[in-house]
Amino acid sequence: MKSANVFRVAAFGDIIGDPGRKAFFNCLRLFKEKWLPDTMIVNGENSAHGFGITRHIVEELLEHGVDVITSGNHVWQKKEVFEFIDRYPGFLRPINFPENTPGHGSVIITAPGGLRFGVINAMGRIYMEPIECPFHTIEREVERMKKEGVKIIMVDFHAEATSEKQVLGRYLDGKVSAVWGTHTHIQTADETILPNKTAYITDIGMCGCQESIIGMKIADSYRKIIQHLPVRFSPAEDGPVFVNGVIVDIDRTSGQALFIARFKEVFSGTYGK
Repeated sequence: MKSANVFRVAAFGDIIGDPGRKAFFNCLRLFKEKWLPDTMIVNGENSAHGFGITRHIVEELLEHGVDVITSGNHVWQKKEVFEFIDRYPGFLRPINFPENTPGHGSVIITAPGGLRFGVINAMGRIYMEPIECPFHTIEREVERMKKEGVKIIMVDFHAEATSEKQVLGRYLDGKVSAVWGTHTHIQTADETILPNKTAYITDIGMCGCQESIIGMKIADSYRKIIQHLPVRFSPAEDGPVFVNGVIVDIDRTSGQALFIARFKEVFSGTYGK
């Protein structure tokens, strides 16, 4: 059970190819019955065979009750994305790409009952592309949302360096309701409520095969890392599949985080074939 004044968010880690997508859809009915989320947010940048996303997948996720699809550095991998990225308010690319980049990096959603909440998607710069500063870009967007009366604001920070993610969490503590990391696909055990009531975790994990290297075939990673040979990575397809993420409870009135917990559902079978 949850209090009537609680707004519950379910955020799912990067979906990796067909196995991650199928396991995610497979878990939804029981997941909703167990957790009763008010909104679901999913990182979908790796959902199309491990790299990029298609219009069909965007529509499929939205039809299954996902309100916001976030992304990151792989969002442009499927060239068809340029044809539809502006058409779906709930499909985000990192907000700190240059202003003339197609798409948008934030959205304000009106939930059933009239409560409005905001989601911002941003990308780190350490070991990644040298794009605009995520700290100042996010801060400006938070200020804009608050001027519109939005109190519940969440940030998906798609970044490589754990230090950069932690700095952002501290920088935004008390300014937003939650900050979670994506991109590295390994769920971290540091979920916490920061001193000024912002929920934080360094990485929420992935929806992908357990017998893998961050969702990709082990043999591909051996070839790349041990032999230093060129590789075209493919999602692993065999064995158990993780569905990782976090539940965050937020006070509807104040926008402050009340609770954060990791979840890891494991599904047996072969989801990629």
